[in-house]
Amino acid sequence: MDKKILDLGNKKGKMLLFGGVYSNLQALQSLMQIAQQHDIPPENCICTGDIIGYCGQPKETLNLFKTWGAHSILGNVEIQLRDDQDDCGCDFTQGSRCDGFSEIWYAFAKANLSKSSLEFFNTIPDHIIFNYAGKKIGVVHGSYENVSHFVFKSTPWIEKHSSMMALDASVIVAGHCGLPFVDQKGSQIWLNPGVIGMPANNGKIKTWAMVIDDSSGFEFEHIQLSYDYLTAIHEMKKNELPYEYATTLGTGLWDNMEILPDKERLSQGKPINLFS
Repeated sequence: MDKKILDLGNKKGKMLLFGGVYSNLQALQSLMQIAQQHDIPPENCICTGDIIGYCGQPKETLNLFKTWGAHSILGNVEIQLRDDQDDCGCDFTQGSRCDGFSEIWYAFAKANLSKSSLEFFNTIPDHIIFNYAGKKIGVVHGSYENVSHFVFKSTPWIEKHSSMMALDASVIVAGHCGLPFVDQKGSQIWLNPGVIGMPANNGKIKTWAMVIDDSSGFEFEHIQLSYDYLTAIHEMKKNELPYEYATTLGTGLWDNMEILPDKERLSQGKPINLFS
């Protein structure tokens, strides 16, 4: 299938970049408040995909996202739901804990989204491109080639460079891996804003997003998001979703690290240094 790429043209002013809402309604509500505080309109807010995921309010979260009017690209979860598939397409190892947990939350999300909600995913592009502060920026979920590609800070640069070449972009904004980071080689930059729906395995309950600013060239800043995580935990438990993921919301630590390379695995529970 040909990739659908949405060209937003020239963008100006502050922009809010984020990913992995993961059916976490409370986190999305808090993010929208941040957008208001920074005077960032919905058309300057971009999600890197996976609006739907681990948490307990998929219908409510998607309805709020649609009402808000922010942009998004397709995450692997949206693609699988759109195509009526039986798994989340996260590329977890078969038989792993992540694989087993995903069977539960994905089935719950699929059962709780209406036909009109699923049809909404047909309107979302695979990628977004736009010009900003003299740079061409491309938005991917995993990578250009593979929506489920786990790209981390430690991932070899050649794997990142291929997405830049494919979109003719000097900056890539990506999601999927769940961890915020910055990786720069010369004038090329790979930015992962992090996700808002789950903590970043650093022992803190706050989640992550990013604001970019063109007032003095191309500037970017990761921001941390506080939200009503106790209600999010309650909604997960009420709907009998994986207890281990609900626990993560309250501890900031992942239940398992099966997807992580060694460098990221050894960083569990440690402060996140975005530039090291």
